[in-house]
Amino acid sequence: MAFFRASESVRPPQRRMFVDSLAVHFIRPSLRIAVWLSKMPAIAKLVNWYADRRLPGARTSAIARTRFIDDVLANVVEKGVGQVVILGAGFDCRAYRLRSLDRTTIFEVDHPVTLARKKAKLHEVLPKVPDNVRYVQIDFMEGRLSEELLRGGFESSRRAVFLWEGVTNYLTAEAVDAVLRYVASCRPGSQIIFTYVHSGILDGSVRFDGGDRLLRDVARLGERWTFGLSPDQLAEFLRGRGLCLDCDLSAREYRGRYFGAVAKGMKGYEFYHVAVAHLPTQEEARGSAKS
Repeated sequence: MAFFRASESVRPPQRRMFVDSLAVHFIRPSLRIAVWLSKMPAIAKLVNWYADRRLPGARTSAIARTRFIDDVLANVVEKGVGQVVILGAGFDCRAYRLRSLDRTTIFEVDHPVTLARKKAKLHEVLPKVPDNVRYVQIDFMEGRLSEELLRGGFESSRRAVFLWEGVTNYLTAEAVDAVLRYVASCRPGSQIIFTYVHSGILDGSVRFDGGDRLLRDVARLGERWTFGLSPDQLAEFLRGRGLCLDCDLSAREYRGRYFGAVAKGMKGYEFYHVAVAHLPTQEEARGSAKS
């Protein structure tokens, strides 16, 4: 993801979908060279061709997904949500690059080792880490999110938006359930933006371009995918955990939104989804009960 975001950031201003100037600092030297060379259009085409051949659909999905989530976050914050919780923050740099988040309190939640690496790099490349960012250490498979967030300064009496990108497919069903139920226990009107993979890629019931190869690759790296959801059952799944589905876009759909007609020729990663849900207000809950 850091490589794809860094590569997109060096495209001409009129063509790129976002700028993440920090992403390049979180990739290995060989990839930094590839990003630097990508400033030249001919080299960029070659690099993109290789990436698309190696991981069909991953690059275009990552770019469009990043822009979609950026837009959703900006919209939510504009409506007055003052807390942003980034679950499994990894090397996500939205807290430092999105000006729309400057007036919010941001909680970056991840494993202690990952957070330590990230903070060390940020202290190298930033004059100062923003005062509105809090770091919360947790292992999603073992820790209690509610306790760690409160310890980090999270205010349960205020609305929040949770971002959970690129994480659920590595967890157990129990861990996913625990996080969603926690979100549903927060202030009504709070929201969650999360990604998931179509369960059909995991059980083999649905065939996707490049899917089998990708599963073999992640398993070989020791990062086997363990959790997925059926898009047809997502609304009911969330409702059972106290949340209302607002939208659910597959890679084909969010690529179409940002790449336009060109997206019709993009193949791969159709199993990847971004969903947005919210915790109903009391008025919504009463209205739903009456209906």
